[in-house]
Amino acid sequence: MVDRIKAGEPLMELTVQALRRYHEAQETQSVKEVEKLRLEAEALFAAVHEYQRQALGGPKPQLH
Repeated sequence: MVDRIKAGEPLMELTVQALRRYHEAQETQSVKEVEKLRLEAEALFAAVHEYQRQALGGPKPQLH
């Protein structure tokens, strides 16, 4: 299980970098650019969550 969690570390690093870009952009970038970066960070966090859920053997999500 630890190996599966470690395999997800590059995705987590990308997510942290995206969040950092989003926060930095709030100071200097346009509203449109900030929103784009927010959506990117949010999507990456969702991907990390799903990866970790699967790696830890969590229940499969229900599709509606």
